[in-house]
Amino acid sequence: MIKVGITHGDINGIGYEVILKTFADIRMAEICMPVVYGSLKVAAFHRKTMDLQPVSFNQISDAKDAVENKVNIINCVADDVKIELGESTKVAGESSYASLERAVADLKKGLIDVLVTAPINKNNIQREDFQFPGHTEYLEERFGEEGDKSLMILVKDSLRVALVTGHLPLADISKELTKEKIVDAAIRFEKSLRKDFRIGKPRIAVLSLNPHAGENGLLGSEEQDVIKPALEELLHKKVLCFGPYPADGFFGSGDFSHFDGILAMYHDQGLIPFKTIAMEDGVNFTAGLPIVRTSPAHGTAYGIAGQGKASEDSFRQAIYMAIDTFENRKAFDLAHANPLRKLYIERGNDNEVLDLSGSEE
Repeated sequence: MIKVGITHGDINGIGYEVILKTFADIRMAEICMPVVYGSLKVAAFHRKTMDLQPVSFNQISDAKDAVENKVNIINCVADDVKIELGESTKVAGESSYASLERAVADLKKGLIDVLVTAPINKNNIQREDFQFPGHTEYLEERFGEEGDKSLMILVKDSLRVALVTGHLPLADISKELTKEKIVDAAIRFEKSLRKDFRIGKPRIAVLSLNPHAGENGLLGSEEQDVIKPALEELLHKKVLCFGPYPADGFFGSGDFSHFDGILAMYHDQGLIPFKTIAMEDGVNFTAGLPIVRTSPAHGTAYGIAGQGKASEDSFRQAIYMAIDTFENRKAFDLAHANPLRKLYIERGNDNEVLDLSGSEE
């Protein structure tokens, strides 16, 4: 059974609410072995505050002690931690960081198989050991190997949106956008679509940067100077990328439904339409790394924290996707390991192996 590590995120947000609502359905502990990195007392506080359905936690001190058909929990914060619902506090940031660090350490050791993260506040979690704009960049630093780069992909069913640039100020986008970055992001996106989503030959739509795709330079030159040359190189590399498409018409007309993936130039260009379409059950997936990490597409939602109004659908989908991706990667690696090295011919009840390695005795 796949062991799913779950960080509790910001204790003043809706993280515990969506965790509790998800695992109130006992069937969730039947499809995976959850290990929550958090606090039994904080979980109890949130449950009582919102009068949520009880969840029977199995408290453990180490992930290796997790048991099946139970919602396991490891205490990562002090018992007297102060909860201030709807507020960004230093204590909440410290608790988020403690949960994340413990889960990542266990993921590195192989004590959990995948990671699902509840939302953090990107400001209050900052400290000497965490100076990143978000989970994605932090995980790249912790797990990137031999030049591995992370790629944020937002997913709902067949709608998959990836970003060339991530958490950057809008004023910096144009100068940071290069042909090389677009080509690199598209190649990583295509690889993830094949390996993580098992799409044989994915078709990727590439969005423009400027309104109306620049109107042949009238509204900007990035399409002519950067994006189109990138598309030409990608087609030369046999990556099926098309565009650049003006983002407004592309989503407004429903053209996005004809592609396996959409590559946006910057954060809000991709996330605004995605969250409009899929806010309730969209998933944020970190591709490009040797580990599987997902999260709900929403944030801490301080405005409704503690009110019992948060939907757990996105968090539940994040768990489903982490499990599916883990299995897809195993199947992909198996299918591409030493192809055609041997043929297996079944005869009756016996399997006779024909070795095609070319060796002779």
